Amino acid sequence: MYLICTKCGKRNQDHPLTTCSCGQPLEVQYDWDHIPKNVINVSAPSLWRYHALLPHIQNQQIISLGEGWTPLIEVDKMNGIQILAKDETVNPTGSFKDRGMSLAISMAKEQGVERVCLPSAGNAGIAAAAYAQTAGLDCHVFLPDTIPYDFIAATEKYDAFIYQQGKSIADAAELMHQKKERNWFDISTLKEPFRVEGKKTLGYELAEQLDWTLPDVIIYPTGGGTGLIGMWKAFNEMHKLGWITGKLPRMVAAQSSGCCPVVQAFTNDSIDIEFWSNSYTSALGLNVPSPSGGAWMLQVIRASAGCALAVPEEEIAAATEEVRAKTGIHCSAEAGVVWHACKQLVNKQWITANEQVVLFITGKERLI
Repeated sequence: MYLICTKCGKRNQDHPLTTCSCGQPLEVQYDWDHIPKNVINVSAPSLWRYHALLPHIQNQQIISLGEGWTPLIEVDKMNGIQILAKDETVNPTGSFKDRGMSLAISMAKEQGVERVCLPSAGNAGIAAAAYAQTAGLDCHVFLPDTIPYDFIAATEKYDAFIYQQGKSIADAAELMHQKKERNWFDISTLKEPFRVEGKKTLGYELAEQLDWTLPDVIIYPTGGGTGLIGMWKAFNEMHKLGWITGKLPRMVAAQSSGCCPVVQAFTNDSIDIEFWSNSYTSALGLNVPSPSGGAWMLQVIRASAGCALAVPEEEIAAATEEVRAKTGIHCSAEAGVVWHACKQLVNKQWITANEQVVLFITGKERLI
């Protein structure tokens, strides 16, 4: 395993591993030649079935609550298009954030970290608190003032230290930078390289569940973007290993019109993200006005011949109720965003008959 800066290409070996000296995210890469599929531990019903494809962590340092290996279900047939959904609400704390936190906290513990911190729009804070408590680490979670109480209560349950400020995760991050102490390790999105490694298991699972094929299109609710980045990384790794062949999926970043910096940059053919002022969306996980992995996300979308599109904020609630009725999953509003985006792309014939689409349902509904 080695780490490469996603911008300047420099190899990094500092400990604990955070970002490159130029400030940009690091990507974990591997000196792989050939690895057979039988390295998968099929008896492990969690993401750790792919331990051989993840950063080396000693078994006694692995912090796992049983995250991953989530259901893939059929949602609908629309104009001859098969629509599937990956249900991440069944993860231990109710969201896909558990995947990244299992890896990030495990690696933090292996590197001797004792205190972690992060800003969160809700689910990441809950997951970080749960995994940090299991690891015996202090966890400092910074949340917007606008966060529903259910998120606060769920985070407090795991003995985290909670701080609040502002209307978005960007405001919470500003407070964190003011209060952060020298021995606090920042596990914010892409401020360390291992949350992406946890999220990449979404891609490995998807391929395995589809008998080592991949869908034509993946639609992902995009805030910080580690899931989108991680899956694309997994697809390229599997292709290099010879586990899959043919074209890779077209990756779609779905956002709310109330906060869509990725869509704006993609539409403007920009390589960088501009800060989205006065952001608001009922899909709380998408209220990320300046994602640190914005340039990386744009690279993935374009490399896959994908796209980015915004869903009208005022139509998210109805779309969420529709996808709940179709799936029986008590999902959060992010699911309504991907469902609405899917219907838009079908209507525009960007997705056509006989194609297969996977939507990601990233978190459960939480009460206000």
